[in-house]
Amino acid sequence: MNKMLLTILLTIHSVAEQGKPLKASWFTLLHIKYEERYLNDIKGYMLFPKFPQNVKNLDGKLVEITGFVIPVDKTGASLALSANPYASCYFCGGGSPASIITVKLKKRNTGYDIDDYKKFRGKLRLNATDINEFYYVLELSEEVN
Repeated sequence: MNKMLLTILLTIHSVAEQGKPLKASWFTLLHIKYEERYLNDIKGYMLFPKFPQNVKNLDGKLVEITGFVIPVDKTGASLALSANPYASCYFCGGGSPASIITVKLKKRNTGYDIDDYKKFRGKLRLNATDINEFYYVLELSEEVN
């Protein structure tokens, strides 16, 4: 392992240990590889993420990320956060499946509008197995001003 990479990894570990959130970037989260697998349940192929080590290092860590809100839950318990505005998000345009995160809120909030540009803080969980969930889930999240 080269010296610069080791320094970065130690810094990530040190910052996370102190309870300070790491800044998650869409650039990092989007640069993953995919593996196509056949699923008997759906009788078809799905893409599964293959997370590189720099993304795996964020799993379970307190992170902050900024993006475009897509309200998907009428109860306000969760929302989707996208790297792109709604018109070009994963659901509607050219975004990749890695360009969107489920944000599970600590406190329900139904006051978000499509394309509100917001920052959230929460514990990042990587998902490489559940086809009913996005690749990234931000748990116990709260908006950061």
